Amino acid sequence: MQKLSTAYSMYFNKRYGRSGSLFEGKFKAKHIDNEPYFNWVFSYIHLNPVKLVEPTWKENGIGNPDQAKKFMNEYHYSSYHDYFIGDRPESAVLNKDAFPEHFGQMNDFQNLIEQFKTGIQQY
Repeated sequence: MQKLSTAYSMYFNKRYGRSGSLFEGKFKAKHIDNEPYFNWVFSYIHLNPVKLVEPTWKENGIGNPDQAKKFMNEYHYSSYHDYFIGDRPESAVLNKDAFPEHFGQMNDFQNLIEQFKTGIQQY
């Protein structure tokens, strides 16, 4: 990760005529060692864009699930669309076969929310 971050920072700085670091703090990683935590991380990542319409959803929960779902269905800068709506050309980089079988059942926005609510108490 350090090599990747350094290379990208060098590229970005040269491209935009700037200097200095691009990222705050060091890269942090945590091993995903069990399925409930994996489900929570998967949900957390795919719900991240909701902060654009509900900035405090992580602290207070999603106040308007219908609005959040509508936003996520129209937000094209996330793999949410590929997992829960349909394939796009960008989905060619995803390896959906690497996920456990139950992700085929986890097929709607409400399930994502429930995984996150359940997981927030554990993690």
